[in-house]
Amino acid sequence: MTEPLALRSASEDLAAPLPPLLAEAEHLATTVLLGDHGRKRAGTGDTFWQYRPAQPYDEARSIDWRRSARSDANFVQDKEWQIAQSIILWVDQAASMTFASKNNPTKAERARTLALAAAILLIRGGERVGLTGLRLPPRRGEAQLLKMAQLLTQDDDVDYGTPDAQGMLPHSRALYVSDFLGDIQPVEDALLRAADRGVRGALLQVLDPQEEAFPFDGRTVFESMTGAIEHETLKAGDLKERYLERLAQRKDRLSYLARMTGWQFYTHHTEQNATAALLWLYGALERRK
Repeated sequence: MTEPLALRSASEDLAAPLPPLLAEAEHLATTVLLGDHGRKRAGTGDTFWQYRPAQPYDEARSIDWRRSARSDANFVQDKEWQIAQSIILWVDQAASMTFASKNNPTKAERARTLALAAAILLIRGGERVGLTGLRLPPRRGEAQLLKMAQLLTQDDDVDYGTPDAQGMLPHSRALYVSDFLGDIQPVEDALLRAADRGVRGALLQVLDPQEEAFPFDGRTVFESMTGAIEHETLKAGDLKERYLERLAQRKDRLSYLARMTGWQFYTHHTEQNATAALLWLYGALERRK
């Protein structure tokens, strides 16, 4: 099991080169709070937006007398309406994610590091981040990151994980990180439930290079990470074409589901630089004007 502090350190290093990530905030009447980025609308907050002529309903204490002294009219400072977005993360912690070929990190290590790095950027940008399944409601701050790291280092004893759409606020955003090699139906169900609540987000598929190349030949025993599933063949090479075809079909299905629900999909391989995947997450989750 990865130590929480080691995971946090690796994620901090990965997130350091990027500017604060500002997730898109839309239709968030239920999640309004004072945040670090405004929506260019008048409301409560501390960030100056614009001067406007004083109206009869404005209190005398709201008038900016310094600005008004330069004109024949009185002016009031409008403050920006501040909104912080809630982002919910699901990171697959099933046994299939513990697979790693030689000289590569496990899929779980890479998935957790990327997810926490994204959380660091989001919280640094003023957003609230949590985990699905009501395990960790979205909040801000350093304490939230430590709790998240602790929960992400736990492993599940099932072969394949299934995403959880619980705990998502309407019109919030979400990030699902997995190898997505198990049953596709729970993924589809979770995305449709999320879309029904106006939730948009990103699917990040993390695969080991062996899972892409299928470099097996001759007598081979294929076994799931829990040992619950086993298949022995004398001609593994004969399975390669069918395997690659099914993998391509799975990616096509995930890509289609993402497009249909307003999400985005990307595949990352563990031998690749993790920064490239984080940059993609940055683009997928950042606020759009």
